[in-house]
Amino acid sequence: MPKVFITGLGFITSIGNDATSVTRSLRELRHGFELYPPFQSPEIPVKVAAPVRGFRLDSTDPEDWTFPAPYKIKREIVRGMAPHGIYAWCAMQQAIEDARLTEDDVSNATTGLYAASGGSPQLMGHMLQRMHTLGVMKCSPLGIVASISGTVNFNLVAHFKIKGTSCGFSSACASSSHALGFAYDDLVLGRQKRMFVVGAEDGNLDAILPFAGMRALSLQTDPNVASRPFDANRDGFVGTGGGVVLVLETEDEVARRGAKVYCEVAGWGQASDGHNVAISHPEGLGLRAAIENALRFTQTPVDAVDYINAHATSTPIGDESEAKALKAIFKTPAARPAISSTKALTGHGLSLAGAMESGFCALAIRDGFMPGSAHITQLDPGCEGLNIIRSTLSAQPHVVLNNVSGFGGANVCLVFKKA
Repeated sequence: MPKVFITGLGFITSIGNDATSVTRSLRELRHGFELYPPFQSPEIPVKVAAPVRGFRLDSTDPEDWTFPAPYKIKREIVRGMAPHGIYAWCAMQQAIEDARLTEDDVSNATTGLYAASGGSPQLMGHMLQRMHTLGVMKCSPLGIVASISGTVNFNLVAHFKIKGTSCGFSSACASSSHALGFAYDDLVLGRQKRMFVVGAEDGNLDAILPFAGMRALSLQTDPNVASRPFDANRDGFVGTGGGVVLVLETEDEVARRGAKVYCEVAGWGQASDGHNVAISHPEGLGLRAAIENALRFTQTPVDAVDYINAHATSTPIGDESEAKALKAIFKTPAARPAISSTKALTGHGLSLAGAMESGFCALAIRDGFMPGSAHITQLDPGCEGLNIIRSTLSAQPHVVLNNVSGFGGANVCLVFKKA
């Protein structure tokens, strides 16, 4: 089958709003956590989050929103967008520029877009409150397209004039990895020549705080220890938002344009736990199957994998489940690949996670490093024997895996290779 490459990236994240700053944060293990002002009320037990800097999107009125000067979005477009739509728009502009795409490259029948987000709980709640208190006709006519889970693809497809295939994906934390996997399929099957893959989330109070009721969020008050995947004392994840866009192209398009590439997207695998609506299988069986499927499809020997960007969110059950899956596949301790979770720096971006961390993998392959797994002071005994790196390695990874797991036991493993 034809090869697929990543040719452009755009980042709006808690650890940087461009590839250069994100790369620096990954190399130096700089996290994006803070005592988040909206969480500092006494009745809120969660205190730490990882917000995006440089944007002011807290108001329910888009007229009040501000974002960095280089980005321009017309007022009539902003009215139909959620906060994470703004993040995605800015990341899209970066990715188009990074890939050196012309308007004709972006808008044609063989260029498509797959996106993932959980919608905007903040805007949906605001709209419903107005409907119930002030009446149906007091709601914004664009309130629906700005708030429901397809808002990112609605806006980007319409306003960037995407004419190829388009779809929104909703599989919780696996969403943008599913988007990337199915984009890969469309490219190798000849249905499209180029695909934008987008992940985005608001990352504000209404998007993060409901997870406190699941006992899924860290209750730490020190931003330096709130997110610590694989650590024995981890107590939950830290929420984040942002937007990341990847440009995927076939090898023919890369050759035609003379495009630079970050890495090859070699393929993917997926599988389901069939176990619990909210909790990973305790033995990691679904994730293990997804990894095995990915390795088999891409004809990648187990001992060829150099680095794994783990899903590990810093929850007690999830991290141990993933550790068991990895031990079952990579059986020889001395030959196990380097493993880290960059969520120790960014927090957990929910449906954004797969796209964001795939972007991190592309940077690591291009620039020849493997980011460490930060904030581990006492490794969980269940993770002993795995090669969990605690500092960044200046070594070239040739084969990289990115794991994600979502609600309902949806598991995806993406395989990236040095071009």
